[in-house]
Amino acid sequence: MGDKIHQPLGQHLKPERKPGRGPRRGWSRILLGTIAVCLVLAGAGWMAFSGARIETGDRVVLLDRPETEAPDAASGRPTDTEPANNQLASASAAAEDTGGLKSLHGQSGADVATTLGDDGEEINKFTPVKRPDNRPVLLNPPGRVGQNVHLAHLPDPAVVEDTQIGPLPVRGANGERAFDIYARPWSGARGARVVIIVGGLGLSQTGSQYAIRTLPEEITLAFASNGNSLQRWMQEARRQGHEILLQVPFEPYDYPANDPGAGTLTVAAGASANLADLHTAMARITNYTGITNFMGGRFLADPDALEPVMRDLAERGIMFLDDGTSARSLTGQFAKTLGIPFAAADMVLDATQERGYILSKLDELERVARRNGTAVGVASAFEVSVDAIATWAEEAKARGIEIVSASAVADDPER
Repeated sequence: MGDKIHQPLGQHLKPERKPGRGPRRGWSRILLGTIAVCLVLAGAGWMAFSGARIETGDRVVLLDRPETEAPDAASGRPTDTEPANNQLASASAAAEDTGGLKSLHGQSGADVATTLGDDGEEINKFTPVKRPDNRPVLLNPPGRVGQNVHLAHLPDPAVVEDTQIGPLPVRGANGERAFDIYARPWSGARGARVVIIVGGLGLSQTGSQYAIRTLPEEITLAFASNGNSLQRWMQEARRQGHEILLQVPFEPYDYPANDPGAGTLTVAAGASANLADLHTAMARITNYTGITNFMGGRFLADPDALEPVMRDLAERGIMFLDDGTSARSLTGQFAKTLGIPFAAADMVLDATQERGYILSKLDELERVARRNGTAVGVASAFEVSVDAIATWAEEAKARGIEIVSASAVADDPER
């Protein structure tokens, strides 16, 4: 063994490495890594190629997605200078120019068949059909209620007619109604429901701002058609979640000693003049579910004067809410005959401008709702009224009272 006596045993049995060659394991790892990368690239290429072959006419449905981010929606600031016609144009642009997204307002690209189940519930069956174009569709379910929150301050093009005097509500091509589209959804639960309508918005700038910012969003707001900055306040109210009505002045018995204001509809004016005044009032703002009267004891009790007005509302797909101040009003009878969504107030909440009185009337309204299921109260946008209603509303919800919008309790022949 010589000088190798101190080396470990078995060293002479290991094969000697040939000069110039590295370990085989390194080459194996490189080869496996290369194969894996090739497989990934081949798979990605195949998916891209097969995806390109998918026909653009295949059904693509987006559910409940905003068509566009509404201008000023992030800041929540009202736009004083944007008129109603520009708002309509903005809404149309939102539906047409947002990445190819198109709102068909209920045309889902499907055949919809409604049947009744064994327990009486409605069952909707959707069967895909070929759409007339290759654009994605924003699916609005049949009978939808309410707007997307991002678009609530914009008029829906489906239910707006652009006229020389401004935008007017109209039934859509597929039967859509402003009454449905601008309505505030509610839970649908059983129990006592209370509607509170605060009117006179637009007559006082500070009062309008205070009412919109103070009242809970469940309170319905009524805008006086002869008020100021109505488009601005309408947008602000809709952004805050309120359902709104348009308050139109009608002739009282002691007119003109008691004058409701500019644009009052009168018995002596005749149908043509009254409809012209009505349309002028209706064009002041958009996004309302219906109109309500301001005064009008004499006009609402005269069938010849009232009928043309109610027929016009029926054709336009909006509701009429009677403020309940005229015991001889014929609005309920005409609404039933002509198929108009209708509701009537049970009481005026602030005939006396005193907080204790208003709170007592609100408690009475709650008792009526618990007895009858629903109750409707009306008030004006005075600061004392707004404060009392806001306080009472929060307490009432804790007692299990659901505060809903006017449309939620309307008698609607089409529902």
